[in-house]
Amino acid sequence: MLGLWGAVALLASWPGEQFLRRLCGWGAYPLTLATMAGGALLAFGGPLRRWWRWWLLVGAEVAWLAALTLTQLGSADTVSLAAGAAWPEAPQAGGLIGWVIGDLLARAFGTAGAWIISLLALVGGGWLIWRSLPEPATAPVVAAGQDLWRALHATLTRRLATPAVEREATAAAEPEAVKRTLARGEPPSSEDTLIKPERPIAAAIRPRRPRAQPQPTALPARPAALPPLDLLIPDKMAEVTDAVAQEKAALIERTLASFHVPVQVVAINIGPAVTQFGVKPLPIESGGQQRMVRVSRIQALANDLALALAAPAIRIEAPVPGRPYVGIEVPNRDATLVTLRGVLESPQYQRLASPLAIGLGRDVSGSPAVADLARMPHLLIAGATGSGKSVCLNTIIISLLMNNGPDRLRLLMVDPKMVELVGYNGIPHLVAPVVTDLKQVVAALVWMTLQMDERYRRFNASGVRNIEAYNKKVARRSGDDGPLPYMVLVIDELADLMMTAPEEVERYICRLAQMARATGIHLVIATQRPSVDVVTGLIKANFPARIAFAVASGVDSRVVLDQPGAEKLLGRGDMLFMRPESSKLQRIQGCFVSDREIQAVVDFWRKAAPEPPRVAESLAPWAGILDKMEEGDDLLEQALRELQGMRTTSASLLQRRLRIGYPRAAELLRQLEAMGAVGPEEGGGRPRRVLLRPNDSDAEDLLFDD
Repeated sequence: MLGLWGAVALLASWPGEQFLRRLCGWGAYPLTLATMAGGALLAFGGPLRRWWRWWLLVGAEVAWLAALTLTQLGSADTVSLAAGAAWPEAPQAGGLIGWVIGDLLARAFGTAGAWIISLLALVGGGWLIWRSLPEPATAPVVAAGQDLWRALHATLTRRLATPAVEREATAAAEPEAVKRTLARGEPPSSEDTLIKPERPIAAAIRPRRPRAQPQPTALPARPAALPPLDLLIPDKMAEVTDAVAQEKAALIERTLASFHVPVQVVAINIGPAVTQFGVKPLPIESGGQQRMVRVSRIQALANDLALALAAPAIRIEAPVPGRPYVGIEVPNRDATLVTLRGVLESPQYQRLASPLAIGLGRDVSGSPAVADLARMPHLLIAGATGSGKSVCLNTIIISLLMNNGPDRLRLLMVDPKMVELVGYNGIPHLVAPVVTDLKQVVAALVWMTLQMDERYRRFNASGVRNIEAYNKKVARRSGDDGPLPYMVLVIDELADLMMTAPEEVERYICRLAQMARATGIHLVIATQRPSVDVVTGLIKANFPARIAFAVASGVDSRVVLDQPGAEKLLGRGDMLFMRPESSKLQRIQGCFVSDREIQAVVDFWRKAAPEPPRVAESLAPWAGILDKMEEGDDLLEQALRELQGMRTTSASLLQRRLRIGYPRAAELLRQLEAMGAVGPEEGGGRPRRVLLRPNDSDAEDLLFDD
C-alpha cells in the first residue's frame, strides 16, 4: 500500500509528493517501485520467495544510498553545512538524504574521499545484489561477458601479431584452410581448483596464409602424350573466418567445464568439411594433489559435445598423432568442394614421383592427401550406398590415367553393376572391355594369376626380384621384349562376386594379394556391404591399406578398419584412410571428379589410341581359359556318370575311362571329393569310396548316408 500511495503521489502530485522528492530526490521513484515489488512478493510471491536473500535488501539499500550521495556530490546546487547555511528549501538532486551523507563525508574525508567512499559503496552494493540473484538469471550474462572478452582479446592479439602489410596481402588473396593456434586467457570454471600451467601457451592466432592459385609454369613440364591438367576443374577454396571457429572453441570449453573437465583449446585446423579443435586437458587439484584430466573422460562426452554444438556427429581423436592434445572434429556449416586438379598440382603429389601416385583429397587441415599404390600395395574400399565409394574409384582411375600411358599401365576393370566403370571402354589402357558378366570374373582372375606366374619366371631368368629392377635391366638391353607395364585390377562390387563364386574369388584374390606386389600387379577392390562373409579374414589380412566411408553401424566399421569411427562420418566423400605403415586413421575429404572431367580424359585417350576401338568385336585374353573351364565342367559330368554303380574309384581309373592325363584325373578326383561324390583319401594306395547312390539320374545331389 505504501508503494502504491507513493506512485500515485509522484504521478498525480498528491500530498506527500513534495516530501518524497525533498527527502530522496530522484531516488523517490526507485524507492516507490521497490516498495511495490516487495509488497507484491510478500503477498503473491509463492515460489519466488525461495530466491529471497537478506543481502539482497542490504545491497539494494547500500547501492541506493551511495547513488544518492554521488548524485548530490556531483550536482551544482550543493549547499554545505560548513558554510552555516540552513536546511535547503528547494529539492536537491540527491534529496536531503544524499545532502546529509555527502556533507558528512566531505567534512570527514574531503571531497575526493567522499567520492571514493561513495563509489566503493556503490560497487559493494551491486556485488551483494549480483550474489543474491539466481543462477539461471546470471549465467547468460556471464557467458556473454566471457565471449565478448575472448573476441576482443583475440582481435587485439591478431592485429598486434600480424603486420599491416601482411594483413592487406592476406585480405586480397584467396585463403586456404590453415592451421590456427588459439589462446584462452581465462580457463573455464569448475568446482575443482585449476592449476595454471607454468608457461602459458602462445596466445596468438596465426595470420591467414592464402593458398595461391596453381601456376602451370611452376609445375614440371608434362609430356605431350599425357592429358593436360586443363581437362580438370581448377581448385577453389571458399573464404573461411575465425569468428565461427572461435565461438565453437569457447562453447567446447564451457561444455566440458560444466562436466568438471577443464580443458583449453590450443589449436584449430579448418578443413574442407570438418574443423579439428585441439583440446589440451588442464591439471586440477583434488584432495591436495595435482592430477591431469583423463583423456577417456573427454571421449565419454562426445554425445554431450554434439548436443551442445548442434552437430550431427563429432569424432574425437585421442590423442592426435605427434601432437600434445586431443582432436575434436566438428562438421563445418558449409562443406568446400575438393577437386582432383588441386591435389595433382600440389607439391605433396609432385614429391611422390611414382607412376602409381594417386590423389585422395584433403585432410582436416586442408593439406593434400596423396598415396602411392605401389607401396600400399593393394587397397580395400568400403562404404554404404551414396557415401562416395564410386567417386573415390573414379578419382583413383583418373589419377592413374593422367600420369601413365598404355605402355606403362594396363587396367582390368570388373563392374558387376554395369553402371560405374563401363564408361572407360575404348581407352587403350584396358586389357579387355570392362567385365560385366559374372561368369567371366573367375576366368579373368585366373588369367591375372597366370600373368603373375609368367612375370616371376621372367624375373627368375633375369636374376631380378621386382618389376623396377627388371625394367631397368631390360632398358639396357635391346634384344628383349621391352619393359613390363604395371597392372591394376579394379573391382567395383566384391559382394556380387562373393555371392556367385565365393571360394574361387577368395582363393585367387588372396593369391594375387599375397604374391603380386613384386610383379607390378595391384588390386583396388570396393564393396558396399562390409560384412564378414564379403570382407573375409583372409582378404582383409592381405589388404593393409583400407578406406572406409560412412557405414551404418560400428560393427561394419570394425570389419573394415578393426576399430569404430566410420559410423560417425558425414558421407559425400568423408572418409577414414588407414595407411599400411600405421594403424592410425587419417580423416580425409575425398576429391570430387565430375562426369564431364571423366569424359574429357576418356575422349583424350580414345583419340590417342592407335586405331579406333572395337569393343564389341574384341576378345578377352582369357577367352581360351573360359573354354577350358567349360570343357572341365563337361569332364566333371562324365566322371559323375562313370561313378554310378561303382563302390570305389581312383585317379588311374578315371584316367583310363575318360582317356585323360593323370594330373587332370587327380584334379577331377579332388573336385569330386569337394562335391561329396567320393570319400577322402585313405592312404596306402587304397582306392576311394564312392558316395553316390547307384542307378540314380541326379547323381550330383544324392549321396550315401554314413
